[in-house]
Amino acid sequence: MLSGASAALFLIVLNWATETRLNHPQIIWLLPVAGFFLGWLYFRFGKDVAGGNNLVLEQIHSPKKILPLVMAPLIFIGTVLTHLFGGSAGREGTAVQMAASLSDQLSKIFKLSPQERTLLLKAGAGAGFGAAIGTPLAGIVFGLEFIHIGRIRFNGLLECALASFIATLTCHALGAPHTLFPHPVLPSFSLLLVSWVALAGVLFGLTALLFAQSVHYLERTLHKLISYSPFKPFLGGIVLVLLFLWEGSYKYAGLGLSVIQEALQEPGKLRDSLLKFLFSILTLASGFKGGEFVPLVFIGSTLGSALSQWIPVPFDLLGAVGFAGVFGAASNTPLACALMAMELFGWGTAPYALTACWTAYLFSGHRGIYSGQPTLLSKKRQAFPWLE
Repeated sequence: MLSGASAALFLIVLNWATETRLNHPQIIWLLPVAGFFLGWLYFRFGKDVAGGNNLVLEQIHSPKKILPLVMAPLIFIGTVLTHLFGGSAGREGTAVQMAASLSDQLSKIFKLSPQERTLLLKAGAGAGFGAAIGTPLAGIVFGLEFIHIGRIRFNGLLECALASFIATLTCHALGAPHTLFPHPVLPSFSLLLVSWVALAGVLFGLTALLFAQSVHYLERTLHKLISYSPFKPFLGGIVLVLLFLWEGSYKYAGLGLSVIQEALQEPGKLRDSLLKFLFSILTLASGFKGGEFVPLVFIGSTLGSALSQWIPVPFDLLGAVGFAGVFGAASNTPLACALMAMELFGWGTAPYALTACWTAYLFSGHRGIYSGQPTLLSKKRQAFPWLE
């Protein structure tokens, strides 16, 4: 209930922020000022929670210190500011952090053991993910899958299921605005079609790999060059404003959900994928908040839709599996994201979503967007277990 209520409030306020920016596009010019203020907030009050989702992972693997309650309001404010002033970021990462932080406060009330805390954090993180997107099945698996690379451990399955479904129902009951996406028109099933989807999955995985490596590299570079952390989003905001001025359309500001929907209704453009890639890396690496989910599904859906010019798969189907495949590869959660695709785009997409997500995952390397994920089994051995 805490995860669902926080996700609902967040989605409602984020919708307001997006509409306000669209109605007053000149507000984007204040992005550097918003970035400095956001950076100062974390510098002054949020040093202990700056790790974000990696901090959640750290406490799941080694439960020692309860997540600070300040994590929830700080990531809430930071994400709303990012989107209000045009930063190119996501939202589901915020929902995961808020849900995990609020859920972990129950550990103090009920005096839970470290093992019980681990289950609670898994359930809270998965519930936040599922509630924010409106995909409870994906939320269940996400809570189990994102904590390791290579193997899923199903202890906590019941807890994750209860939390994810109750969170999603709570979020709906409170009137949260979830985005609806058009379902692809599915062609007749064939192994040749699946093979072409697998080829696209390789490209999705390489895209995810490049995205994750680029964000980590730019973060490290800025950390070395800039000692006072509020200056990072301030300078990042200046560069973003100049890029917005150069590009002119503002379509890569904020979430960009309308562009995703367009890519699922008509063949997309590679230019959209490339520019969203650039804007999102600068936004996230410089310290703006919101997470990687929506930027990655934007990149994946537009890339998949555009690839239909060369890969003989209908653009809407390729856009739908790209939506799931790129994020699934970058977050090392292929099963959760395949389920997400089925829940969002229809169960008929199952063989294509599973193929794209699994192939992308195998080609995305072992260091995704969550650097705190330990590797239990290499992807090579996971794909070819007879090599063990």
